[in-house]
Parts: sequence; structure tokens; C-alpha cells
Amino acid sequence: MYLKAFLKRHSLVLLLSLPMACTQVTQQQSKGPQAGSLTQLVDPYIGTSFHGHVFMGANVPFGAVQLGPTNMSTGWDWCSGYHYSDSTIVGFAHTHLSGTGIGDLGDILVMPTTGDVQLVRGNLKKPNSGYYSLFSHKEEKTRPGYYAVRLQRYNIQAEMTATERVGFHQYTFPKAEQASIIIDLKEGIGWDSPTETFIEQVNDTTLAGYRFSKGWANDQRVYFTAVFSKPIEKFESYQVYDTAATAPTPAFKGSRIKGVARFKTKPGEKVLLKVGISPVSSENALANIRAEVPHWNFARVVEEADAAWNKELQKVKIEALDEAQARTFYTALYHSMIAPSIFNDHNGDYRGTDKKVYPKANFTNLTTFSLWDTYRAAHPLYTLLQTNRVNDMVNSMLAIYQQQGKLPVWHLMGNETNTMVGYSGVPVVADAIMKGFDGFDKNLAYEAMKATAMGNEFGLTWVKKQGFIPAEEEVESVAKGLEYAISDWCVALVAKHLGKEEDYKYFSQRGKNYQHYFDKETRFMRGRISQNKWRTPFDPFKSEHRKDDYAEGNAWQYTWLVPQDVEGLVALMGGEKAFALKLDSLFVAEGDMGEEASNDITGLIGQYAHGNEPSHHITYLYPYVGQPWKTAQKVRYILQHMYTDKPNGIIGNEDVGQMSSWYILSTLGFYPVNPANGAYVFGSPAVKSATLTLPSGKVLELSAPNNSPQNIYIQGITFNGKPYSRLYILYKDLMEGGRLEFEMGNKPNLTWGISRKDWPHSMPSQ
Repeated sequence: MYLKAFLKRHSLVLLLSLPMACTQVTQQQSKGPQAGSLTQLVDPYIGTSFHGHVFMGANVPFGAVQLGPTNMSTGWDWCSGYHYSDSTIVGFAHTHLSGTGIGDLGDILVMPTTGDVQLVRGNLKKPNSGYYSLFSHKEEKTRPGYYAVRLQRYNIQAEMTATERVGFHQYTFPKAEQASIIIDLKEGIGWDSPTETFIEQVNDTTLAGYRFSKGWANDQRVYFTAVFSKPIEKFESYQVYDTAATAPTPAFKGSRIKGVARFKTKPGEKVLLKVGISPVSSENALANIRAEVPHWNFARVVEEADAAWNKELQKVKIEALDEAQARTFYTALYHSMIAPSIFNDHNGDYRGTDKKVYPKANFTNLTTFSLWDTYRAAHPLYTLLQTNRVNDMVNSMLAIYQQQGKLPVWHLMGNETNTMVGYSGVPVVADAIMKGFDGFDKNLAYEAMKATAMGNEFGLTWVKKQGFIPAEEEVESVAKGLEYAISDWCVALVAKHLGKEEDYKYFSQRGKNYQHYFDKETRFMRGRISQNKWRTPFDPFKSEHRKDDYAEGNAWQYTWLVPQDVEGLVALMGGEKAFALKLDSLFVAEGDMGEEASNDITGLIGQYAHGNEPSHHITYLYPYVGQPWKTAQKVRYILQHMYTDKPNGIIGNEDVGQMSSWYILSTLGFYPVNPANGAYVFGSPAVKSATLTLPSGKVLELSAPNNSPQNIYIQGITFNGKPYSRLYILYKDLMEGGRLEFEMGNKPNLTWGISRKDWPHSMPSQ
């Protein structure tokens, strides 16, 4: 239903569309963060250079809208649409990814201009072609919930902020007889390509339409309504092809629609624009505006966005070693809350992966589940700091299961992309169950886990038949087999918890399938062929992206991917001494990965690759063999050298919060090696103190008063005043709050944690 017909049928009076008559447009300038706001310590530039791929722009925590600039350049380092090296802007889009290795979204692009309108992006080799503008970082302002930049070509000051489902623009124009705001429904980011677009003028201040596209998300649908603070003098829409030689054709529907709202402006005149988005309809997009921004006070929304971010950041207060560390930490915390993002309307409506509309859901539906990455640290972090959102995350995943027959793999805007190996939704659901979250149907959750594990795609038929995937049958067979074993162990854990003994026995065995890939002669995980022989030739250093037995890695990195049964891996390697020596060698081994290695393999220490997720737990394996000081050495090195407060301050793709979550947890002093057993292994706290205000209202205090860049080794721990000798701490103990004190020193304490009873282990402790 088109919005115009909807409004006529229901005889609605659009107060929103008559702002000058009903409410005064504020002329206030947006102010900076309030005194004491931790948003002052967030630098959104961190991760916009090198291969960080982070989002730049205005949003609120976990919001549906990510409103920010899109550069003209394209390519792998522009997966989010923005890279620090660029100096061009083609517009401001309402959806962006953050830290992914594939580009998509960039929906509903808005670009203000003056003079003659050219409805193509333009070409840098032809100055003033198209509608792009140059900009300078010196004329940018960015902080959580607010983005501003001067478009040099037009001398227009562009400012933007956001609520959960509404992007709010404020453009300060020069005097212009021809001032325009372009609504570009053709342009997207990365793989994205429009399939059907539509725009209509509802009245003199309101436009509405939709954008359907195909890309990483195979069938993405975004509906919008745009309300202007100034009556539109003239509106035109065209079907436009991306070449200056092609004349645009008047049209309101097609695959490449662009609309132009035209005005006259006085010097310094502000034109405001509210754009609501919806996965369901333009009517719902309008309702989102009415619910979230029923006024025209831009500065107020900026302040509310800052307050929303500050509320979340205040959950963790640290005494950092220096200002740079504080900026790095709070920016990481900010990056951890860009996604999963809301994917429903203010009234609860959402569109499922089956393309059906589900009205008035009783949970907040979410999307952008980068699960191969985030099950390792981001979701365990959410169970500490975002307990009110964990149930929504699980309910969203269970709804996806009911709609597509399996838990999400990498879900994006109502689409299953099946990106990366494994079924990594299983550990997330298992972790929530084992940690006592109860805002979802546990029986349905177990059903979803089991059904996902018992599928027949991507080599699972071979897993069920013989326990391993033949290398000649499936590319990335080792990576798939190891990830499946992790998730199968999680299914077994929940089966035992629910009293399903037969399932527990079956999936426990599948959880040990990693053993099929371990070659005792070379002492590496490697591909096997059907004749029960190892694939040859074999080079543990070599990596061929999307062609060999590993996914974005090599044998050196994947040999350690057994976080669910570290004791079993120790035994395979010949015991604790042999395990430790092999682990030592990982961090010094040098070899050529080959020309076809993935760009994701960054942050190398020997063959350890911190820039990619399969390595993230490895530094925390030393405590399993009683050598915690080696974990401290490696973790502190990574914290100090692979995360900084500079634009290139993230050593690899941010991966939707995972890189940042590793940093947050490691800075606090612990990390969840096993994704579902509720244990966090100690490393080396890197701040003098931290206070975590837990969602229950309880407070967890972490103290390391003599911490320094030199004092990296834990000498001893007390918990609530009592000596604490374990090399790990349980989730349930952390959530009770209390005081955890670390005594730090510049030399290893070779007696702390050496007793076997204090070592981490795979099965949960009570």
C-alpha cells in the first residue's frame, strides 16, 4: 500500500508535515557531550583506517539506523562505505555495516546540493561532475550519536543524529536559488544492487517509498518516509543510469530511482529532514517518526543520543593507565554496541526471513548476526553488560529458526547469507541457557540447536555418517569440522542440563570429532580424504582463500581451535609439556602463507593472527597447562600494540564488535575460552581499576592498584577479601558482584595457579 493512499483512506492529519504551522523549527546548535559523559572518550575515527572497516556516523546503541557518510570510492576497505583515506562524499545513507569483510547496505542515500543537479555520482577525474563533494577531516565533527561535515563543493554544513529507527538531518545552506536534497535509491555499498525502487510525494513536505536490493543480503527490503521542515517547491523523480551520457527518465518506480526535492534558501537557512525506516512499510516508517521524533528540536535529539550512549558506557568505569588507553577502551565499548541492530518497528512489526510480516512481536527483533565472529567474545560480553538484550537476541534467533528451519549463520536484514563456516548460533543459545536466561522457550531453543546440528548441508551428512568431512568433498573441510565440533559440544552440554541423556552421549561424541583432523605425525590439524589418508602435499603455513581446508587461516592457526575440550587437545599433542612447547612455537614460527592468503589474516605474531577470529582464544590456553604468565605476556603485547587510539588502531576487521569485545574483556583481565561453560580465564588486567555496574544493580569492582606497562604479571588474587587461587572465574560469581583484587608485578609468579585443581577445565564448575 502506498502511503498516499493510506493517508487518504484513514483521513489522517499529518501534523508532522506542517512543522512551520504546528511547531517551530529549532535554530539551536548541537552542543557537545554533557560534563561527565563518557562519550567524550569515544573516538569514532578509531578503526576507520587500515582494515578496521568500522561505521562512521550517527546512531544509538543497537539502533536500526546507522546514518553516516558514504565515500565515492569502492573496494574491500570501503565495506562500511567510509575509509579515513578518502576525501569524497556522495551522500548520507541510513544503514551501514561495521567492521565486516563484505560490503552491503547504504540504503536511502541523501545528498544536499546547490545549483544544477547532476543525478550521477560523478568522477574524480572530472571536477564538479556528478553530485559528489570533497570534504576535509578538519571540518568533520564526530561523536556517539552525532556527525557533522562541511560539503566543500556546496558550502553546506551537514549535521545528523538518530534515534533507533529515525535519521535526523540538519543542513545549513548558503543563499541559493536552486537548493536541492537528492533522495538516491540507486546507490548502495559493496555488493548491493537495487532490484526495485519507488518514491512518491505525499504532500508538500513528505516523501515516501522503498528500496529493494540484492547483494550479500539476497532480498533486502527497506521502506522509508521522509518529512521536511520546509515545504518542497518542486519534486521530481527519475530513472537514472550511472553514466553522465544517459539522460534521466521521469519515473517514480524502477530499479534506479532518484528523487530531487527543490527549494530556495536564504544565507544560513537550516533545512531539517526526518527519515524513518521500516522493514515492513512506509506507513510504519511514518509511525516510527511520530513515535520517536514528534518534534523538530535537532539539538534535543543529539543530547538524547549522547545520553543513550553515556548510559551504556557508564556500565564500566575504568581508571586507565593513560588517556590513550581510556579512549581506546571506551571506543571499543562503543563499537561493541553497533550491532546486532534493531529490525522491527516501534509497534513491534517485523519482516521475517520467510518474507512474511509478523505483527506486534513481544520481543525486539534484531538482525546483523555475525555469529562466526561474535560467539567467541561479543556475546559472552553481552551476558555481562546487556542482560536485558540477551533474551531479545535469542528470541530473534529462535524466530529465524522457525522461519528457515535452522538457527542463523550470518543473518542480515531478514536474509540468511550462510557466510563463514559452522553453525555458530548454537553456542550463543547454549550459553544463554547455561547462564540462566529464561526470557525464551528453552524447549524450542534446544529443538533449534538440535535441528541445526542434524542438517544435511555444508558437509553435515559426512559428519553424521563418519565423523569427519572428506577434504575432496567440501572446501574448508577442517574449518567446518572443527567449528561443528565446538557447536556439537554445546548441544551436548544443554542436553545434559535438560536431562536428555541419549542426546548428551551422541553429541558428546560429535564434540570430539576434532580428533579426526589431528595428524599425530605432523602434529597439525589437516585435511583427510575418503580413503582415510591425509591430503597431500601439506604445508602448515600455506593458506588459499576459499580453496583449501581452512577458512581464512592455515594449519598453524586452526590446530588450536578446540576451545570446548582443551584437555583433549593437550592429550593429542602428547601431554602438557609438549602442548606448551608447540604453543610457544606458534608465536615465533615464520613462513610464507602464499599469494592467495586471505586479507583477513592480519596482526601476526609468528603464525598467531589476532586480526582474525579463530586465533582469539589461543593466548588464553597456557593456563590449561599451568603457565598463566605466558598468557599475560601475549595478552599485554596485543593490547599495547594491536589496539591504539589512532584511525588505524584496530589490527583487522572489527567484525561487528568481536575485535573490540576481545579488547574490553582482556583489558578487564579475563576471557571466555570456552563459549558456553561459563568460565572466564584470567590473563592480565591492563587498568588500575574498573567498576562494572551489573544490570541487576550489583557492582563488581576490579582493582589492580600497582598496575603499569611493566607490571603485567598476576602475583595473586583476592575475591571479596579471600585468597583466590583459580586461574579462571565463573560467570555466576562475577554476576554476584563483589571485589576482585589483583596484585601485579614485573616478574612471573611461578607458584600462582600451578596446582592442577586451579587450572581451567572444559566442563562447567558448580
